[in-house]
Amino acid sequence: MEFCIRAAELEQGAECEVILRSLPEWFGIESALKAYVDRVDRLPTYLVLADERVVGFLSVEKHFSESAEIHVMGILPEFHRIGIGRALLKKAESDLVTQGVKFLQVKTLSQSNPDKNYAKTREFYLSMGFMPLEEMPELWGAENPCLILIKGLEFIKD
Repeated sequence: MEFCIRAAELEQGAECEVILRSLPEWFGIESALKAYVDRVDRLPTYLVLADERVVGFLSVEKHFSESAEIHVMGILPEFHRIGIGRALLKKAESDLVTQGVKFLQVKTLSQSNPDKNYAKTREFYLSMGFMPLEEMPELWGAENPCLILIKGLEFIKD
């Protein structure tokens, strides 16, 4: 399958909302979904297109000049496991390195919650070189313990 990744742009919330709604296993809380969409409009967001259709996205938030966070990433279910997530992440990392970013983080549901979908999410990020930094059980509420994963970008080369 051929796909292309567009350069990161602002105001991509509407495009991304369609994808988030296709992933209720991860984004099934309406208030959280709307908050993601609102935030995506204000963050640099990469879109993935396949046959001119948006099939995935990744939004990045820079906290400081040296650090950034993957705010949210989503890929339509029928496009999972074909390399889109890896390509998106590599593109974002490459761009961040050129901007001088040295550390990238992502927050996800901790392994102390047995959700099988988030187990796949953690597996993906770990396979991409992220490492667990801290569990924050109260950030999203006791029923949704947060795990912060980090990755050093200093040694990434194109």
